[in-house]
Amino acid sequence: MRIVFSNYRRLSVSLIAVAWLASALDAAEVAAPDFRNDVIPLLTKLSCNSGGCHGKSTGQGGLKISLFGFHPESDHAALVQEGRSRRILPAAPERSLLLRKATGQIPHGGGRRLAAESDEYRVLYRWIASGGIGSRSDSPVLEKLTISPDRKVLAAETQQQLTVTAHFSDGTQRDVTRRAVFESNEAEIADVDANGLIATQSGGGLFAVMVRFGDKIAAFEGTIPYDRASIGGTAPSRPAGELSTIDEQLWRQWERLGIEPSPPATDAELIRRATVDICGTLPTTAEVQAYLADERPNKQALLIDRLLERPEYAGYFAQKWAAILKNRGGGYATSKQRAGTALFSAWIRDSIAENKPYDRFVAEILTATGSQQQNPPTIWYRSIRTPQEYVESIAQAFLGVRIQCAQCHHHPAERWSQTDYYGLAAVFARIGRKQGFADSEVPTNEIIFVKREGTVRHPRTNAVIAPRALGGPVFANSRFDDPRRGFTAWMTSANNPFFARTMVNRMWGHFMGRGIIHPIDDARSTNPPSNPELLEALATGFVESGYDVKQLIRTITASRAYRHSSTPLPGNRGDKQNFARFYPKRLTAEVLLDGMSQVLDVPTVFVGTPGKFPLGTRAIDLPDENVPLNFLDVFGRPGRTSACECERSDEPALAQALEIVNSAEIQRKLTAETGYAAQLAASDASHRENVQEIFLRTFARPPRGEELVAAVDFLEATEDRGEAYRTLLWSLLATGEFMFNH
Repeated sequence: MRIVFSNYRRLSVSLIAVAWLASALDAAEVAAPDFRNDVIPLLTKLSCNSGGCHGKSTGQGGLKISLFGFHPESDHAALVQEGRSRRILPAAPERSLLLRKATGQIPHGGGRRLAAESDEYRVLYRWIASGGIGSRSDSPVLEKLTISPDRKVLAAETQQQLTVTAHFSDGTQRDVTRRAVFESNEAEIADVDANGLIATQSGGGLFAVMVRFGDKIAAFEGTIPYDRASIGGTAPSRPAGELSTIDEQLWRQWERLGIEPSPPATDAELIRRATVDICGTLPTTAEVQAYLADERPNKQALLIDRLLERPEYAGYFAQKWAAILKNRGGGYATSKQRAGTALFSAWIRDSIAENKPYDRFVAEILTATGSQQQNPPTIWYRSIRTPQEYVESIAQAFLGVRIQCAQCHHHPAERWSQTDYYGLAAVFARIGRKQGFADSEVPTNEIIFVKREGTVRHPRTNAVIAPRALGGPVFANSRFDDPRRGFTAWMTSANNPFFARTMVNRMWGHFMGRGIIHPIDDARSTNPPSNPELLEALATGFVESGYDVKQLIRTITASRAYRHSSTPLPGNRGDKQNFARFYPKRLTAEVLLDGMSQVLDVPTVFVGTPGKFPLGTRAIDLPDENVPLNFLDVFGRPGRTSACECERSDEPALAQALEIVNSAEIQRKLTAETGYAAQLAASDASHRENVQEIFLRTFARPPRGEELVAAVDFLEATEDRGEAYRTLLWSLLATGEFMFNH
């Protein structure tokens, strides 16, 4: 009887299981999960198709699916047909590798991703039980996502639940909050959990939450006013009188957030700040004294005008643009490229000096033809040679878009697809080169021309892609057309959504230490500007001025934000987005070296090819990066291999501290027989007089009382007068006040 009863019990359990499975299959026939709209988003939510798992280029554990599920057809084939068809077993879904590995029943490199009792498990089970079919041709297509709320003012240390709705092509809508992926762009201001619950932190500021479901993205924008009771200080109080358009947008933001702006900087701070920012050099003692003595109310505007007419302005910004345009002198087996590099640098410098309108400056580069001697902008095509380089350099430098991801897959944080990427590449598909190589590696005098034919094919479909703008029109491409001209006309038009905004944001970031969009070349819906109205006002003014770069600089430097002190107040100490105080910026490698040379009155000797650069050449005037000097490399000189300004590093490093202590170049300048330290040691002036001059020369300000006393006491206590002045000068050059623009 025991045996019979045992068999009967096993039979009952089996019948129940079969009945449950039959019920599940019946339900699946009614509403089977759709592969594209249900399964793929679930795999994304579980990170199965992320770049660190099966979505990376080589796959993981024998399974490769597309990153974030942007290619459902190939993903379906990988899951259903590959792996000896063991990944899904419709006859016994619970035995499918897809479920057994995900639940940790068998070893899985990604660990346990879901529980057998979870809703996610049930969705995958039902899909497998229904036969694991792919999406039907008539399946509704996801058209957009909406978030509720999509923007809101939140208090500090509170929570806000987001609700995400998917809108499909058949008119249906579905709550996909628990299937969406959430990511905050400012987690220290507000974080978000896996289910869309936002938790604000104790401070204030602006943040965005990116939401992704399927191949669509959306963003929530949050504002957290600063809590006056907790941070102290006073509420922002508008100055009397009418504000400029730029200042009006700044003040509205400060009032909205309750941020107290810092008071104006001193005249000494302003002349140093503006001279460094515009000319990449320190003001001289005479310039500082004259500015401090000037009592005219418009003396700052007059200062800016003088600085913009100096040759150092053109040289400094030419170096900046030469790096963005990848005008390189290194990375080649010979030095034959140096002449072309210098020609392009000179053309950039001359264009900036004459204040060439920015739209024409860019157009002359992108549409250039001919030889480097006749038309130096053609040298840009020497460094930019492949479809990938065309797309990524142009998008980042002139449109402020990082589109690199779209080369291989749909951009995970923006709308750009592979079609967008290769459509832009097709604009340059007919670029031709002849008389290209005097040796096997270096194009010494290529002639750039437009070929009769040239196509770009989609890497997955192999279809020919027409030349087109990012999110814009398709361009004519007959043998009589040059698609570059159509693209350039589109890009530089007044209503282009990227061009003017990118330039004003780049220049704002240069002067203010941070872009309104940050990073400055990463504009996307999931990385919104901190002050959209300010960005729009600057862009509108730039276009209306005829793309006048000098006028743009005047506008930025005339703003109250630029004239703020860098000293934080209790009410703005935590602000890093809204320009309520001036953000100190470390001097670039070249400016720092030139500044030391200027203070110590000893020029740097640069060794080039061929021979040496003339004595007195400044680091900011070097034609390219291929001039060896350890100091410049240690302090972040860019290699000019990318259009991204992030290639120039301003991050602190131990090597920098060691360079300040041990640099042979600094020691040479300090100990030079005709240098400033030797001049001070031989001077008949008193220590007090010398210290006052040293501070003006180094910091562009007189010494404070305690600084004057301490410096004089040190000099008087040191027996070796020369050593005393060398030590004092070195100690001042090593300070943050000298090494930063503030």
